[in-house]
Amino acid sequence: MNHPLSGVYAAAVTPLKPDFSPDLDAIPVLLDFLARRGCHGALLLGTTGEGPSFSPDERLDIYRAALSVREVHPDFKLLAGTGTPSLSETISLTRAAFDLGYDGVVTLPPYYYRKATDEGLFAWFSQLINHAVPQDGFLLGYHFPSVAGIGFSLDLLKRLKDEFPLQFAGIKDSSHNADLARSLGEQFGEELAVFTGTDSYLELAMENFASGCITAPANLISKDLRLVWDFALRGEDAGDAMRRVTEQRHILEKYMPFPPILKVLLSRLHGFPRWPVKPPLVDVSPAMEEQALQEFTRINEV
Repeated sequence: MNHPLSGVYAAAVTPLKPDFSPDLDAIPVLLDFLARRGCHGALLLGTTGEGPSFSPDERLDIYRAALSVREVHPDFKLLAGTGTPSLSETISLTRAAFDLGYDGVVTLPPYYYRKATDEGLFAWFSQLINHAVPQDGFLLGYHFPSVAGIGFSLDLLKRLKDEFPLQFAGIKDSSHNADLARSLGEQFGEELAVFTGTDSYLELAMENFASGCITAPANLISKDLRLVWDFALRGEDAGDAMRRVTEQRHILEKYMPFPPILKVLLSRLHGFPRWPVKPPLVDVSPAMEEQALQEFTRINEV
């Protein structure tokens, strides 16, 4: 928890206009909302932000728009999702994010190549880090094998950490695997900055030396996630806050993928515009919307 990036992050949704183009004016408004609800920072254009659905130019516009949040919250940390199957495109996006002043990048392995070996992935990330990550920059590998079809073995993580001890900061672990959370703590301790992508594992992860979380539900439940974080820093049991986090996560998991239901609930509960999702994602049905709203509201009224 001593890493400079440590904290609670929202994997932010991406506000869109009706024509599916990014609503650039709305991005800093959303980030201000997240900062006021306890987030230390946000990841732009991860899975929840529908990152792979945007062109490089659209991504750069979104990266730039997010910077405005620092006019009000100068310490708010910004992470850019930069992973693509193209090494050259990933290098370009990663370099651009650091040039803009981002605190770090979160990078998927080249997900089209699902049978890539550890040797191939080490070569790919070595090229990326050598060509795009400054000496004081931080790259987090994005471990999400159920979606990307490829991930990071413990051996690959060790090799990258040994070769790039500062620049390869750690991983965003979206494997939803409690055993992996424990194994990462046992093998790396605090040397590897691990951010769980599973809200209900936050206390467990931090007990195993994780640096925090980067999650989709944090768009809605960051207040409770921040409470869990604060309790963990003090070495105290998170108690009711952790139970609320787990219950809310489990409700939202019933309506996956996350972007449509999060955008609906941000609108219904917090007055944001009704942002669409970009195809091939589709909006939730009216019946699902009402059911999710009732379930989520019931938990927060208890």
